[in-house]
Formats: sequence, C-alpha cells, structure tokens
Amino acid sequence: MRPPEPTASRSLRHAKIAAVAAVALGLFVAQRLGLFEVFGEPARIKQALVELGPWGYVAFVAAYAALQPFGVPGTIFVLAAPLIWPWPVAFVLSMAGTMAASVVGFSFARFVARDWVAKLVPARFRAYDEALAKRAFFTVFLLRFLFWMPPMLHVFFGVSRVRFQTHFWGSLAGYFLPLLATSYFGEKVFDAMRDAPPSAWIGVGAVLVVVLGLFWFFTRRSMQKALPS
Repeated sequence: MRPPEPTASRSLRHAKIAAVAAVALGLFVAQRLGLFEVFGEPARIKQALVELGPWGYVAFVAAYAALQPFGVPGTIFVLAAPLIWPWPVAFVLSMAGTMAASVVGFSFARFVARDWVAKLVPARFRAYDEALAKRAFFTVFLLRFLFWMPPMLHVFFGVSRVRFQTHFWGSLAGYFLPLLATSYFGEKVFDAMRDAPPSAWIGVGAVLVVVLGLFWFFTRRSMQKALPS
C-alpha cells in the first residue's frame, strides 16, 4: 500500500497540473480566436484590435501573455501599441502584457517543465547565475533592462534560485524605462522617419550606432561589476 503523499508534494503536483491546463487553455483560445494569424501579421493588428473596441485591451494583453513566452516576438506588441492607442494607454498595456508574459514564462519553467527547459538556457545567461544568487534584484533588473523579454530569459529566471517576488519586482523595474520610452516616442519616431529624406536615415543610423556602442560599453561594465570576482 502506497504511503500518503505529503501535503507539499500534492500541492506542487496540483499547481503543475493547473499551470499546464491554463497554458493549454490559453493557447487553444488564442488559436480559436485567430490570434496566431493576427499577431503573426503586424499589418492586421491595428484593424483587428480597433474592431474589438474595449475588448481590444483584453485581447492585446491576453495574446501577449499567451504567445510571447512561446516564440512570438514581444517587440511586435510593444511597437504596435503606440500606433494603436494614445501613449499612456499603450504604456499601461505594454507593461501589463510584458509582465504577464514574463510571469507565464517564469512559471512554466519553474513549475511545469523545469528539467527539460533548463537544458535550453544559453551559456550567456548561465554566466549570471551566481550573480543572481547574490544580487538577485539588481541582476534581474539589469538583465530585463538590457535584454527585455526573450523567452530564454524567462526560462533562465524560472530555473534559477531567484524568488518569484524578486523576479516580479525586478522585472517591473527593468521594463519601466524602455517601455515608457517606446510608448511615448514610438508613434513620433514612426511619423518622423516616414517622411524623412534618405540623408536623415543615414544620420540617424550613425547616431544610433554611436549611442548603442556607448550603451553597450557602460552596461557591460555594470554587468562585470555585478558578477562575483
């Protein structure tokens, strides 16, 4: 006769089953509503969401949370939002969708497929595992600020020793400035560049290369300081 399962073990098993069921249900609903096709073609996103009216907000966040952790680029959602709604609304929806997708990816890796997905984490993320254990909030913040929301980063945090609360608040802080800037300047940049002459594109490209180079240099130094000696 099998001994009774400990309460903690049963709770964990039930949590895994619930997580799998929630993900499966979300993907099924997204497929039935045609969200895979809509968000796979950026030109259709605005029309589809505007036609939904207020439910467009819900569809945007739900599709973001269901699709991004499993391969649909989050930048599609973040760049589309300010072209559809005023920037404050775009920022709130982008933040809600990005956080929801991060929680889904983190939870799936930690509670559902930990052993399997742990093998998929790239070496560049594994290098920060010890730093994450010692400086959890700062490391989560910096990695989210630098890399945003690639699915493999969700997985890395999920299989690491970082606590859920630390991951949540560190991610929120790391996303804040990039998403705010994208939401506020997104439509303005698109409008300006749409009518700009070729010389302006060249100038902007040169400035962007310099800015990205400086950004990479200083953030690289910050990450090296975050790593243990």
